[in-house]
Amino acid sequence: MLLANFVALGSSSPATSAAATSLPSDVESAIRQRIDNGETVGVMVALIDEQGTRFYAFGKPAKGSDQPLDQHTLFEIGSVTKVFTAIVYEQLVQEGKLQPDAPVSRYLPAGTKLPEYDGRPITVESLVSHTSSLPRMPDNFEPRNPLDPYADYTVDRLYAFLAGCKLERPIGSKYEYSNVGMGLLGHVLERVTGQSYEQLIVARICKPLGMNDTRITLNADQLRRFAKGHAGDREVLPWTLNSLAGAGALRSTAEDMATFVAAAIGTKPSELTAVIERTTKPRFAAGDDLQIAHGWHVFTRFDTEIIWHNGSTGGFRSWCGYRPDRKCGAVVLCNSTHEIDDVGRHLLEPRWELKPIRPVIDVPPEELEQYVGDYEFAPGEVFHVLREGSQLYAELNGQDRYPVFAEAPAKFFCRVVDAQLTFIKDEKGKVTGLILHQADRCRNASRKK
Repeated sequence: MLLANFVALGSSSPATSAAATSLPSDVESAIRQRIDNGETVGVMVALIDEQGTRFYAFGKPAKGSDQPLDQHTLFEIGSVTKVFTAIVYEQLVQEGKLQPDAPVSRYLPAGTKLPEYDGRPITVESLVSHTSSLPRMPDNFEPRNPLDPYADYTVDRLYAFLAGCKLERPIGSKYEYSNVGMGLLGHVLERVTGQSYEQLIVARICKPLGMNDTRITLNADQLRRFAKGHAGDREVLPWTLNSLAGAGALRSTAEDMATFVAAAIGTKPSELTAVIERTTKPRFAAGDDLQIAHGWHVFTRFDTEIIWHNGSTGGFRSWCGYRPDRKCGAVVLCNSTHEIDDVGRHLLEPRWELKPIRPVIDVPPEELEQYVGDYEFAPGEVFHVLREGSQLYAELNGQDRYPVFAEAPAKFFCRVVDAQLTFIKDEKGKVTGLILHQADRCRNASRKK
């Protein structure tokens, strides 16, 4: 394996000087290993504190590229976009253009039908705090192109979903992360102002902070600096978000995101600092040692408050966060689907552990063949295991297939997503099923005859 390229870069912004803070050796080692193991292609890290910003570049903007990454390389930042949506929401509330407790229907075309619970409507406030009772994704999300899944999800389809949606719990009673809810909020912001989502973000956040590379629509120079997204070892298409832009449409650079974090912690003087601070007030419990604010999430583990958000698209991962007590922050951008949240958390609080690197053992092709087959979780929900040479692959119902690697006999893991497979054998040693371990869940599937 080629050693991951690593470059330490001083801040190029005249507003900040290079910080004395260096990248911890365990973080550097972890990122190097992930690139050398093929888990990711490139990673950008920014450390921000009162002394300034320092950037660290690992890997490449694309497999086979001879160009290095730097703080000007663009990445999709996915759901970190939600923080920007929340900031504009807060601005419009302060300007009296939005009423937090008003029903969302007030800001949509007359006659637009929205779900209610016991006669109570969804409020604007419930969208920004993920307590609207709307699900994570709409049930009419059926992309024509799974590689660019949001591209054809129009406003008409959004309205159709809302008209038929049934809420499962009282509005404002419980946190439930909702892409469709934050996407709807972004659409409301457009309706209130008469501007597109991108115009709002550029005018109200990017221009005041000098974030010239945080955009949805990229010009020729930005396209040249736009990293290629990767799922495993495959290059994938960028994502296009239309009606749900407020949930995850933005692209940005490590430099721009560091500027944004500096404004949030107050080391870059800005009138936006007070607005951002209002969005970070915790509103609801969202899990153990976790609360939801407006857009942001707030960790309180180890008696340490970390304000953060992450993002994931078809070929990118992102994380940004900061510690108010120490006025320090971190940004991690990655051009693959391999999770990098642990790096961001560890940079701000070392007691958050880095994920261990899983060992890989060699399994002869003839032994791998015993696992090849179709495994059924439920009628119509089939998990396919395939082999090409000495590599095993897994896919669900014709979706993208991903390579899986053996860490022990009959135990495999996926590098693209945090998932593991354990194959089940009967007393004669014949494979009869598998267990999928993913997102703290275990699901059993029986092998089809």
